[in-house]
Amino acid sequence: MSRPPASSLFDQSALVTLAELLVAAAKKAGADAADAIATRGVSQSVEVRDGTVEESTRAEDDNVGLRVLIGRRQAVVSTNDLVGEGVEALAERAVAMARVAPEDPYAGLADEALLAKEFPDLDLVDADVPDVGVLEQRAKAAEAAGLAVKGVTKSSGASASAGIGGMVLVTSTGFTGIYVGSRHSVAMTAIAGEGTKMEQDYDWSSTVHASDLADPEAIGRSAGERAVRRLNPRKVQTRRVPVVYDPRPAGSLVSHLVSGVNGASVARKTSVLRDKLGQRIFAPGVRIVDDPLRKRGLRSHPFDAEGVAGRPLALVDDGVITTWLMDCATARELGFTSTGHAQRGVSSTPSPSASNVHLEAGPETPHELIEDISDGFYVTDLIGMGINMVTGDYSRGASGFWIENGELTYPVSEVTIAGNLIDMFATLEPANDLEFRYGINAPTVRVEGLTVAGL
Repeated sequence: MSRPPASSLFDQSALVTLAELLVAAAKKAGADAADAIATRGVSQSVEVRDGTVEESTRAEDDNVGLRVLIGRRQAVVSTNDLVGEGVEALAERAVAMARVAPEDPYAGLADEALLAKEFPDLDLVDADVPDVGVLEQRAKAAEAAGLAVKGVTKSSGASASAGIGGMVLVTSTGFTGIYVGSRHSVAMTAIAGEGTKMEQDYDWSSTVHASDLADPEAIGRSAGERAVRRLNPRKVQTRRVPVVYDPRPAGSLVSHLVSGVNGASVARKTSVLRDKLGQRIFAPGVRIVDDPLRKRGLRSHPFDAEGVAGRPLALVDDGVITTWLMDCATARELGFTSTGHAQRGVSSTPSPSASNVHLEAGPETPHELIEDISDGFYVTDLIGMGINMVTGDYSRGASGFWIENGELTYPVSEVTIAGNLIDMFATLEPANDLEFRYGINAPTVRVEGLTVAGL
């Protein structure tokens, strides 16, 4: 296995040793099986306002969690300090808890056949860790650029951060896995206008490598320009129209799909998609992919929190739901095999969660997607979370621009868009402007027949 650069921040060897000791101690204390995860988090951030540093923080934290199983009974204990409670004492406490825990018929470690055997290089480490001075320069540059935009009257603040996160997993079946990654970000929020007519907007960039980070000045300018464009918004009469989502809010539609195909929700019967496996719910050609192995991806990892190998997976292919997102326990409950989507904190048992997800681009440009709309709404921001994942009912506050005769015209705010996810998915049409900027990515998206509630 390749190891991250051997520095005081990236070297995980001490955490590997600790996890191995915990698993061995759990077996000695009477556990039938056990796994231990150890996580490392290092972060530095700077916040500025009006050219002055308002806050500068740094945090470093190592945490460890031990899961033990006795038959189908399991317990989890965690700590960030083993000085006061030694490895043996922690393991004995976990075993004692497991003996009195209720049985879970689906609990257990991952089958050995599913465990990762190879660990691809996902290029997740930027070994050049910036100091606070560099972060301060980035934040100040973003703010200055935003304030320089004509019409911007003040700053709501800018920030820059950098950090390192890593995980070690050791199991009693002999698996040992390590990954570590870096993160850089810069953000700015600008305010335009005066008094009761002020409008606010923002932009940000977050990447694994600093070399991929958007230019701070570009982030600031974008935030400023977005705020100015929102000035003097109008309200509109309630009507049913086509709604076009800017790429930033379009990702939320993909996130609703991800929630709906989460195996835990399906097992609990709390997903509107629980009976839709193998059915076409999007238009032919629509494809949504989860890819934990994308190089430099914000959510990339070579294995999941149970050691199951990661692999690209089409959640939707040619408009058809192809799978649920599952960890091992959820897969056992549903009668399937884990898809390698276990996520876990040091104090919790595994549960399914997505990694890097994207809606593949369509053939048309955003302009072509809009040009035949005589009356419609272009969404740039969403407010609230009025989604009922059991029924699919959708209602969210929104702002953006009104579409008239295929063109964006005046800004619109204080409206609500409403519909049902099943109907929305059926008419969803992606444009060709997909960019990979977030954990969940989508191009510009058009959805037909939503109710825009205004006056």
